[in-house]
Amino acid sequence: MPNAAARPSFLLVHGAWHRSTCWADLQDALAADGRESHTVDLPGSGPQGTPTAGVFDDAEAIAARLREIEGPVVVVGHSYGGIPVTEAAAGHAHVAHLVYLAAYMPAEGESLGSLHGRDASKGVDLEGLQPPVFEDPRASLYGDLPDDVAERALGRLVEQSRRSFQEPVTRAAWRTVPSTYVICEDDRALRPAMQTKMSANATHVERIGTGHSPFLAAPAELAALLGRIADTAVPGRHA
Repeated sequence: MPNAAARPSFLLVHGAWHRSTCWADLQDALAADGRESHTVDLPGSGPQGTPTAGVFDDAEAIAARLREIEGPVVVVGHSYGGIPVTEAAAGHAHVAHLVYLAAYMPAEGESLGSLHGRDASKGVDLEGLQPPVFEDPRASLYGDLPDDVAERALGRLVEQSRRSFQEPVTRAAWRTVPSTYVICEDDRALRPAMQTKMSANATHVERIGTGHSPFLAAPAELAALLGRIADTAVPGRHA
């Protein structure tokens, strides 16, 4: 087991309609294991979200945060967060590993919309913010959470820029940085079948038996899994 000083830290990147506060329970669990973590707020997510912000604005926020962190880093992207992580982490020599947590894992030229078969050239509105698109966000995002925890999480949801769903990435960091895809087996927001398809791009695949938000449903279990991933990460292992 590597000592604490040698361990990579984590940069936790939230998904659509969320802010970095969603990671608080996981950060506590990581800290209990002596692991350092960092977060970032993406400009495409409200309440201070910018209606014109997109993938590249979010990627620059991630890149700027990476420049502030010393030592090797494991970057964890959740859901939509996998899109700007894929763009941002390319070329950062101290990124030791990427973790796609029930996350979109695009290749160059792909966007969240295109991964769902949507053509942005056909009259898609790229301007403005929108609330969660799920008919029942409670069931889709937090179906395995106790009512009180789910209600708090629902109360923290914000609007998301439409542009962030349609801009394609130009770089795919997972081509040069080792990666792990964590499939959430009871996910009702991003179906496990689609996760499994995208996970073919990853170096390794893990599974966790939760819904879409394991950082709330099982923070200790997720922290342990991330710890194991980080302990096998090889800083500087780039193609």
